[in-house]
Amino acid sequence: MSARPRLALPWRVLVVSVGAVLVWLLIGALLDRDYDRPTHAARAILTTLLVVPLVVTARRLLDRRPWPGLGLPSLRTGWRRLLLGMACWLIPAAVGFALCLGFGWVEIRLRTSAAHALGVAALLVVLVFLYEALPEELVFRGYLQRNLATRLPAWQAVLGQSVLFTLFGFLVGAATSLDRLLLFFVFALLLGGFRVATGDIWAGIGFHVAFQTVAQLFGDVGAVFDVTGSDVLGVVAMGAIPFAVGWAVIEWRYRSRLNWQARVPEPSG
Repeated sequence: MSARPRLALPWRVLVVSVGAVLVWLLIGALLDRDYDRPTHAARAILTTLLVVPLVVTARRLLDRRPWPGLGLPSLRTGWRRLLLGMACWLIPAAVGFALCLGFGWVEIRLRTSAAHALGVAALLVVLVFLYEALPEELVFRGYLQRNLATRLPAWQAVLGQSVLFTLFGFLVGAATSLDRLLLFFVFALLLGGFRVATGDIWAGIGFHVAFQTVAQLFGDVGAVFDVTGSDVLGVVAMGAIPFAVGWAVIEWRYRSRLNWQARVPEPSG
């Protein structure tokens, strides 16, 4: 397989980047309606069903390289890093929530029963995994960062996929304001760093699931909390504290293998 000519790297990156944008735009057009849980579930399932084959096909036909290079080993191998990534966001975020509430910067009131809120949270974990965390990490930190890292030092590969992820957010309508664009870029830098440090995308998936689930739970999607001071909560408790602490933990935990100048060798087919 490896002896056959491959599409040049810039074209492979372009094809998969455009393919990802088209998938999200297509799903948005097909399910363009007011928010409800069944629509959210349909979007999540359809996204994973389209994105995973897209990446598998690109890896086989465009890269002509084996699947393991994309950094998604089996859950049996990756579950510890998945939980680590979740903890890297959830624990410092809990501290951030406590600080915001303690200083009176934020007020939170439960609209419904605790049991219902827990049910919504559990459902959002699944939907976030299928709609955002798995497909986005597989495309950007899996496929694109891996391909860029075969030609560029690790730090440049992280920067490159961060630019592509931010552009993706803009094109699909998820990041059309300056603050959202900045969030997409910083988030992609962080998760790209997770990929470099750990060697796969499971920690990034865990961090992504935790962040998006809680953000949606305390926002309009969850619709179970009334939040006063949501901007402060988002910047301090959901952003600055867990992003900084989460990266510090990953950097310390994997300090012996973190190399920003390394290039990833390309295996034969």
